[in-house]
Amino acid sequence: MLRNAESVGETGIDAAALKPTECDVARAADLPVGTVTIDYEGREHLPTPESLAGLAEHLDVRVTTPVRADGFDPLGDDALLADLPESVGNVLVAGHPAYLTDEERRRAVAPRLGEAVDRSVDPWVGTESVERIALATGQTQFELLSRTTDRDLRSLRAAGFGGDIAVYAPTVLADDEDAILDAVGDYVARRGPVARALPEGAPTDADAEGRAREVLLAAASDYALVGGVEQVRERVAALREAGATTVVGYPARGVDAFLRD
Repeated sequence: MLRNAESVGETGIDAAALKPTECDVARAADLPVGTVTIDYEGREHLPTPESLAGLAEHLDVRVTTPVRADGFDPLGDDALLADLPESVGNVLVAGHPAYLTDEERRRAVAPRLGEAVDRSVDPWVGTESVERIALATGQTQFELLSRTTDRDLRSLRAAGFGGDIAVYAPTVLADDEDAILDAVGDYVARRGPVARALPEGAPTDADAEGRAREVLLAAASDYALVGGVEQVRERVAALREAGATTVVGYPARGVDAFLRD
């Protein structure tokens, strides 16, 4: 294993999230993780059943399936869902609006999520925008890292939730501020509190200066895993102490950044 891949393993991150528009998802087999989730970026980018089955021979593979999208709708067109290999699991989500048509966005989430859970084996359920509905399923909660995640995890555990909780976070194994901003600046800038705090029209990448740069770098630590191996390892450990059972890292600088010698 190459040096940076070993470093990723040393952080305590135990799952990786890959985007099929950015890389061949088969490269997940090179990463020091036991689980990989494949993000949904439109049906035209969905990996073939054959490639998913091949990857599942080496890893626990889960495909993000938006329950409102044609092809994954358990109350309608479920052709793509039916084609998924039995060895591949699901991360059931309401679906990012950017990848849904107007008609799909209008579909009710709750009945579709409930039906999808009933038809799945050990699914993870994405909480984004549907927290209460997701919690009601009793399945593994799939949460995006935010500034309130630690508090939210402790609250869930204190309230008696005993199920698994997976936390997803863009990951940048670098101390360099410019590298961090180029990798996750746009992502964190879209978070509501961050967008409100940013000066209007300010760059969100390495070109950010002054107040914008301060806001973005602070937000990067809230909404992503950033820094050297030891810093990320401490953050992962804190998430586990708060109640997370799985930490899913998305390689925000690309898979090569995790594998580069």
